Amino acid sequence: MNHFRAVIEGVGGYLPERVLTNDDLSTMVDTSDEWIVARTGIRERRIAADGETTADLAVAAARKALENAGASADEVDLIIVATATPDRTFPATATIVQQRLGVTAGAAFDVQAVCSGFIYAIATADNFIARGQAKCALVIGAETFSRILDWSDRSTCVLFGDGAGAVVVKAEPAEEGGSEARGVIGSYLRSDGRYGDILCVDGGPSLTKTVGHLRMVGNQVFRHAVVNIAEAMQTVADRAGVAVSDVDWFIPHQANRRILEAVAKRLGIDENKVVETLSRHGNTSAASVPLALDAAVSDGRVKKGDLILMEAMGGGLTWGAALARF
Repeated sequence: MNHFRAVIEGVGGYLPERVLTNDDLSTMVDTSDEWIVARTGIRERRIAADGETTADLAVAAARKALENAGASADEVDLIIVATATPDRTFPATATIVQQRLGVTAGAAFDVQAVCSGFIYAIATADNFIARGQAKCALVIGAETFSRILDWSDRSTCVLFGDGAGAVVVKAEPAEEGGSEARGVIGSYLRSDGRYGDILCVDGGPSLTKTVGHLRMVGNQVFRHAVVNIAEAMQTVADRAGVAVSDVDWFIPHQANRRILEAVAKRLGIDENKVVETLSRHGNTSAASVPLALDAAVSDGRVKKGDLILMEAMGGGLTWGAALARF
C-alpha cells in the first residue's frame, strides 16, 4: 500500500548558450536545412561550451526547479540524475549536483536508461516517496550528447543537442485529495536487450577504454519506437483507469517529428495536445521530457490539476511512460 503521493511541485530547465543551426551543420557535413527538417523536424539545437559539463547543466536546471517550487536545498533528501553522459565514470553525477547545491541529507545516484532515463527516474522517485523513504526529491535529466557524437556522421550528428531539465517532487499523504489529487498516478517501464545494438555507443571503460561514439540504425529504431511508445502510453493509462482522450497534455520524448506524429495517430491523440520542443532543442536524450514539461509550464499551457502523460524510448532498448496530475 502506498502511504504517500509524489507531487510535482516545481520544474526548471537549462539550455547552453551556443545555438547550432541546420545551416551551421551544412558547413560541417553533407546536409541541408531542408533535408534535416523534412526527416526530423529539427531546426536547431544547443551545444555545451568547452568546459561546461553535464553536472553544470543539471545544477542550473535544479536551481530553477527549486525556485519554481518555492523549496530550498535543505528540504531535498533524494537526488536522481538521469544521464548517459556523466561527468565521470564515477562518482555519480548526482553526487556532484548534491555537493554543489549544498544538500547533505539522503541519497544521490544516477539512472542510466538513455533517452528513457527521466521516465525511469521519476518512477524511481515515486516509489521512494510512496514507501516513505524520501520527502523531497530532485529528479533531473541532463545530457551533453555533443561529447559522444561522430560529427562526420550526418545520420546522427544532426539529431542531438545538450540540455537539462529538473522537477521537484514532494511527498503528500496518499489519502488526501481523492481521485483528483495531484501527483504521479502510475508508471510503466520496459526494456529489451535483444535490440541494444541498434542504438548504442561503440565504446566504454571496460569494452574499449574509450568513450566511443553514438551509433544508430535509424529505420529500426523508428519502427520499435512507434510500437513501444504507444503500447507504454496505453498501458499506463489503462492501469490507471484513464482514457487516453482524457489526458490534457502529452509530454513526449523529443526524438523525431515523424515518431511524434505516428504515435499520436496510432492512439488518436489530438496534435494540439502534444508538447513539441524538438525543432528548437533537438533530441536531448534524458533531458528532453523535463525540458518539454518546463516549456509547457513556463508558457502557461500546463496548469495545476492538468493530467499529463510523459513517454520516452532510448537505447537498451528501454522505454516507458508516466501518468501524473500536475
